[in-house]
Amino acid sequence: MTQARPLSLITGASAGIGAAFARALAALGHDVVLTARRTDRLELLATELRAAHGIQATVLTNDLADPHAVEQLCAELDRRGLQVDWLINNAGYGVPGRFDANAWATHADFLRVLVTAPTELAWRLIGAMRERGYGRIVNVASLAGHVPGSAGHTLYAASKSFWIRTSQSLALENADKGVNVCALCPGFTWSEFHDVTGTRTLMNKLPNFMWQTADEVVKEGIDAVERGEAVRVTGRTNRFIKTVFKLMPDKLALKISAKQSKRYRAQDNH
Repeated sequence: MTQARPLSLITGASAGIGAAFARALAALGHDVVLTARRTDRLELLATELRAAHGIQATVLTNDLADPHAVEQLCAELDRRGLQVDWLINNAGYGVPGRFDANAWATHADFLRVLVTAPTELAWRLIGAMRERGYGRIVNVASLAGHVPGSAGHTLYAASKSFWIRTSQSLALENADKGVNVCALCPGFTWSEFHDVTGTRTLMNKLPNFMWQTADEVVKEGIDAVERGEAVRVTGRTNRFIKTVFKLMPDKLALKISAKQSKRYRAQDNH
């Protein structure tokens, strides 16, 4: 690495798991590039990290729903001479409601943010990591990618399943070049996610043992990618759930998913 400190690029860094990654990596001595749509929150976080850890924190406001966002982001990194050693593909959200009850533009933006943009970011950055012989990519997927899809948030589980398989392939392709890739699969995590999707009241009915903090998720993610794990499901409860669904017949798994989804998914927009 030519930089004095490793540099981490974190998408969706303004809150939740993204902000937790920024704090954890800064505490490890990384410089950070923070990107999301909310400049004010990014600037507050950057100020906090500079003061707490004496690192360089760069804010690059960006909306990954824009088809040109990743190209522009990477061009700005090049212009500033910043080489990314750690990529945290974290930006994401849910689209609540029945599939046909949302406009196609809403789904198109969702797919760009959760699938197309992070894929392009990995593609644009991984070559330089290979050349330098060092790199880490964490793709924040979900336990939802390991279990049957549910009614409501129709494309969410599919997008997370995509990242599980893509991360496995990237891990196999790049491990011998010093580049580790990991799909991080948390379950229910305390963050703004459910407030944004309007499902907080439903979420609060779930028992506490189902939940993890963002800090807990991030610690497992950092440890896992450093060990070279291609997929990490966080928390014992979530790993148990994954195993149970993997072992049961598909028909039964889908039936259970249909019943449980009514407890925590917004299924219709009215």
